[in-house]
Amino acid sequence: MTHPRTVSVMMHHANAELRKTPSAEQNMGMPIGQMRHWSVEDVWALPEDGNRYEVVDGALFVTPSPRRAHQLVAGEFFHELRTWLKGPGLSVGVVFMAPVDVVLDPSTLVQPDVVVLPALDRSVLLGEGPAPQPVLAIEVLSPGTARNDRLTKRPRFQRAGVECWLVDIDAQRVEQWAPATETPVVCTDELTWAPAGATEAFRMALAPVWAEIAD
Repeated sequence: MTHPRTVSVMMHHANAELRKTPSAEQNMGMPIGQMRHWSVEDVWALPEDGNRYEVVDGALFVTPSPRRAHQLVAGEFFHELRTWLKGPGLSVGVVFMAPVDVVLDPSTLVQPDVVVLPALDRSVLLGEGPAPQPVLAIEVLSPGTARNDRLTKRPRFQRAGVECWLVDIDAQRVEQWAPATETPVVCTDELTWAPAGATEAFRMALAPVWAEIAD
């Protein structure tokens, strides 16, 4: 498999034009290049420029670097999960923050804001190449990414059998979408998570998270 981000850039002229002149709409997390079916290899061939490039079922999405409040909230979830996964959730997996390439199929590469990967051999988790299918994917919604996260990435995670949490900063709530559900569990004060392999459920108070970013 081609190593992520180290391949030579071999794009057709039309693709290079798309890459050089992204529109305002593209920078708001909307799909671009709709006349073309993009692959994971195509995304890896794009040079790094500070934007996040993802492809879902062949549709390419690009978003700029997230705002600081977004990063702060993502960091809180990472910290709480990391602490829990070193104790009662030890056999569940290992948590990482973006960017981590998660490949769900040859035409789908996503980078969740926070992702729990299964408890595999460390050489697999820390090696080169895409990550294994996650146990949990967390997306912190931003004005430019909320539509994509809700309507494109969330159902794609569910189809792959991955639980997905949508963290809505403005509404101060978390939507927990299990793979086989059509409606989420909505948490405003506390969320719980009891995945297979945990000796006790993960619990996280949300009020301190919202307080961190309060005006």
